[in-house]
Amino acid sequence: MNIYITYGTSDYLSPYHEKYEPSLLLEGNSNSSLVYETEGDNPFSEKHEYEIINQRGTLSGAGYVVMNHIPVTDEGRSLFEERFQNRAGLVEQEPGFVGIRVLRPLHQDPYIVMTLWESQGDFANWQQSKAYEEAHKTRGTSKGLPENLFSGKSFVKEYMVVK
Repeated sequence: MNIYITYGTSDYLSPYHEKYEPSLLLEGNSNSSLVYETEGDNPFSEKHEYEIINQRGTLSGAGYVVMNHIPVTDEGRSLFEERFQNRAGLVEQEPGFVGIRVLRPLHQDPYIVMTLWESQGDFANWQQSKAYEEAHKTRGTSKGLPENLFSGKSFVKEYMVVK
């Protein structure tokens, strides 16, 4: 299963959202994007193409989406993926959780860990939870992923789902 992402204004992306299902039309602070999940080919001219390497839940029902973009070195890909394949899965038990997708880039894009929530408040509650603390307890420690695994700084984009 793959996910393809394209960017533009909500007005530009709306016809694609209607044409390609299941897809999510997302509106952020500075841009909008369309996320299309399919077994088929990429219908967009942009090459933001990802293979889903870990998933739980669905795309439908989400009202809020968080995408953590994580640049990983070529040498670090297998260790990064192994960690996410063996993750504890604590987020799935949180109120308001809808889904998660861990996305391997097929080109030069960073990995994306995409979590889907019923609301922005549900995501904020997750960040303040004991489960979040537990899931991220090794970050920045000798038990966490080594810093040389990353080829740059990660960044997060947050979006509201356009219904």
